Amino acid sequence: MIDRKHELSATRQAKALGISRGSIYYLPRPVSAADLALMRRVDELHLDYPFAGSRMLQGLLRGEGHKVGRLKVRNLMKRMGIEAIYRRPNTSKPAPGHKIYPYLLRTLPVTRPNQVWAMDITYIPMARGFVYLAAVVDWYSRRVLSWRLSITLETDFCIEAVNEALARHGKPDIFNTPSRDIASQYPAGQWTRAASSRPSTLSRC
Repeated sequence: MIDRKHELSATRQAKALGISRGSIYYLPRPVSAADLALMRRVDELHLDYPFAGSRMLQGLLRGEGHKVGRLKVRNLMKRMGIEAIYRRPNTSKPAPGHKIYPYLLRTLPVTRPNQVWAMDITYIPMARGFVYLAAVVDWYSRRVLSWRLSITLETDFCIEAVNEALARHGKPDIFNTPSRDIASQYPAGQWTRAASSRPSTLSRC
């Protein structure tokens, strides 16, 4: 793009193109023979172990005698467009049309039990798929008030955890759930009715 024979100086051409002047003098370095050989082996290992990430690939390469760090392996994978293939959980997909409640805890001091409860969903990797864990926690004491496991992301196990916490510990003033998990589990009508079945306030973070 830069014409060094043009009547405009290279600096003014670079400014017109919106690029830095230093970048017009940069010459890309060719990939070294050692890196090409390493990339070829990474590609072969990726075909054999498509679920392997940079950490596992580094271990495999070191086992073959290659002195290579994880960052180097990760950069080579990025250059080659390779990434580990594995089943990913989907606990954070928003549900369209569901109400999102305001965040009420930004400046609120939490000073006693049952003032604020929180609920979250996480996943536990297993040999075949995932097990999903829903837990209700008291913010002040950090105590787990109730929990449920499920092999699917249905609403039922969340409702069971909420109902058990309410039955055993009464009601909180504020019930908080994270906004990233405002999925079908949280704002679903059944869950909202269960969480507000006793006079408390719903919140999100």
